[in-house]
Amino acid sequence: MPKMTFIHPDGTRREVEAPEGLSVLEVAHRNSINLEGACEGSLACSTCHVVVAPEWYEKLKDASEDEEDMLDLAFGLTGTSRLGCQIIMTKELDGLVVTLPAATRNMMVK
Repeated sequence: MPKMTFIHPDGTRREVEAPEGLSVLEVAHRNSINLEGACEGSLACSTCHVVVAPEWYEKLKDASEDEEDMLDLAFGLTGTSRLGCQIIMTKELDGLVVTLPAATRNMMVK
């Protein structure tokens, strides 16, 4: 089974199983990793923002225009930022490494 590593804001690393077909957001939730996902993966917020390790970024499918629009709202945006709900695990992504930002910006809270 593919695996991936989450790097927490304090620098601790956690390797977890990442079944094919699940999003990074779903993998995080299955493993009790603090990745919010306020819109439950419907591409309506930026709270599942992750920073993809540069060596993995080019292996991802390109972000859609909708994802890029939501990323504009993300806290701590970087050149390798993506939304966890839009990265779907495949065999090719076995070993993927993402860093969780220090904070999120939840625009859905009223």
